Amino acid sequence: MKKIILLGDSIRLMGYGASVAETLTTQYGCEVWQPDDNCRFASYTLRMCFDYKAQMEGSDVIHWNNGLWDLCDLFGDGAFTPMEDYVRTMVRIARVLKTYAPVVIFATTTPPSPKMCGHDIERIKAYNAAAVEALTAEGILINDLFTPVYDDVEGMICDDLIHLSDKGIKVCTEKVLTSIVPHLT
Repeated sequence: MKKIILLGDSIRLMGYGASVAETLTTQYGCEVWQPDDNCRFASYTLRMCFDYKAQMEGSDVIHWNNGLWDLCDLFGDGAFTPMEDYVRTMVRIARVLKTYAPVVIFATTTPPSPKMCGHDIERIKAYNAAAVEALTAEGILINDLFTPVYDDVEGMICDDLIHLSDKGIKVCTEKVLTSIVPHLT
C-alpha cells in the first residue's frame, strides 16, 4: 500500500485535499494522510514538518503547496514574506520532505480573483517562477496549478475571491491526481 501525504494551505484544506484523498484511497488503495490544519505560511509549514514527522516518515509521495499567505500584501508595503525568504524557506521544506519520501511534488500558487485585495498576479507569477527554479534544482517535481486556474479565474475561484469553486476543486483535483498517480507503481 502506497502512503501519500498532502500538505498545503487552504487551497488544499478547503479545496482539492478531500477529493484527492478519497480517490487515492478508493481507486488506488493508498493510505493518505493530510493535516486537519491549514499550513498557512511557508515558515509555518516548515515548522510543522517537525510535528508531522511521525505521520510523514516512510511515505512514498508528498504533494505540497504554499504561497497565498506569503505573497499577500495587505498594507501596501510588500508581501508578508520577501521573495528571497520565501524561496529559501521553500528549499528548506523541500530538503526536509525529501527525507520523508522519495517523491516530492510542489504545486504552484493559484491566482485569486483580480478583485481580491492584497494579491497581485505579477507577484504571484514572479514568486512561482523563483520557487519553481529553486525547487527544480533540488529535484522537486512541479505541478502547475496556477495555469488552469489563471485561464478561467472567474470560473475557478468562489465568491470569497480566493478559494477554489466547485469547478476549481474538480480541475485541481485532476491535476493533483495526474501528478501523483504515475508514482504509485
